[in-house]
Amino acid sequence: MTRRPTIADLARASGVSVATVDRVLNGRHPVREETARRVYDAAKAIGYHAVGLLRQRVFEDLPQFRLGFLLQKPEQSFYKALAKEIENAALAVTHVRAVPQVDFVASSTPQGIIEKLKAMAARNQAIALVSPDYPAVTAAVEDLRDRGIPVVALLSDFAAGVREAYVGLNNQKVGRTAAWMIAKAAKRPGKVAAFVGSHRFHGHELREIGFRSYFRENAPEFEVLDTMVNLDTPEITHEATLDLLQRHPDVLGFYVCGGGMEGAISAIREERLEGKLLVVVNELTPESRTALADETLLMAISTPASALARESVNLMIGAIDREAASVPGQTFLPFDIYTPENI
Repeated sequence: MTRRPTIADLARASGVSVATVDRVLNGRHPVREETARRVYDAAKAIGYHAVGLLRQRVFEDLPQFRLGFLLQKPEQSFYKALAKEIENAALAVTHVRAVPQVDFVASSTPQGIIEKLKAMAARNQAIALVSPDYPAVTAAVEDLRDRGIPVVALLSDFAAGVREAYVGLNNQKVGRTAAWMIAKAAKRPGKVAAFVGSHRFHGHELREIGFRSYFRENAPEFEVLDTMVNLDTPEITHEATLDLLQRHPDVLGFYVCGGGMEGAISAIREERLEGKLLVVVNELTPESRTALADETLLMAISTPASALARESVNLMIGAIDREAASVPGQTFLPFDIYTPENI
C-alpha cells in the first residue's frame, strides 16, 4: 500500500519548513500569499490528505462561487470519472473559490430532472447538467435564467436558445467517425445498426444522424438497420444485442451511440463472437479498455473528461460574473479515439 504523504513530505515538496506548513494549515500566524499558494500547489501534486483544508486557508478571502453539476447514471464508470474531474477542476481554480456540488438523477423523466434542478438551484449560483431535451426541462431552465442562475448543457445539448452554453463533443462528427471506422474495417458491405439511449437525447440523435449520413453519402452499399433504443442500460443493451444477432445473423457490426455498452460487450462474449463483429462504443472505461484488448470492440470514441470539467467550471464562473450571454454559446471539444493498438 502506498504511504500517505506526511507534513514533512509536504514541506520538502514546497521548499519551506515544517513550521511554515503548520502555520498555513492551522492559520496560527500570517503567511505570505505566495508561500501559502506554493504549499497548496505542492499538496495537490503529492496527494496530501489535507489539501481541502489548505485550499480553504489559502483562498478564504476570495469570492466564493457555488457550482452545481447534475449528471446521469451514478453507477457508470464514465460518470464516476467525470465527477472526480469536476472536483479536480474546481480545486485548480485559483482566482476564486469554486465550490462544486455533484449530484446524479435517479430518473431521466422530465419531473425527476426538474425536481433535482430546483433542489440544486437553492444552493448554487450556476448549474451544469446532462439531460434529455424535454419542453418541460426547457421551461425550468428558462425560469432559472430569469432568476439569474445560468445553466450549461453538458455532453448532449438541450433548451436551445435558453441555456447559457453547450460543452461537449461535435456529436454529428462522432457518429460519422464511427461509421467511417466500420465501413473501412469491413471486408465486404453488409448490415450495420445503431443503439441510442433515447430519442430525446439530442447528442444521441446527432450521432445517429451522422452515422446514417456517412453510409448514405459514402458507403450506400451497406444496409443500415432500424435504430434500437436501449435507455442507456446494460441490461436492455444485452438483450437487444442478442435479439439483433438472432434476427440478423449476418450483421457486420453496430455502434452504441450512448451508454449501455457493457451489455453489448457481455452479449458478444456470450455468443463467442469476439473479434468477429465491428463494434464501436463511446468512452474509454475499464470495461471498454478490456473489450478493446481482446478485440471484442473495434473502437472507442472518448470524451476528454478533464477538459470538459475545466471548460464547464470556467464557463460557469464567467456566467455568474456577468449578465447572461446575449447569444448562447457552444464549445466543441476534440475527441480521443482508441483502438486495440493504442490503449
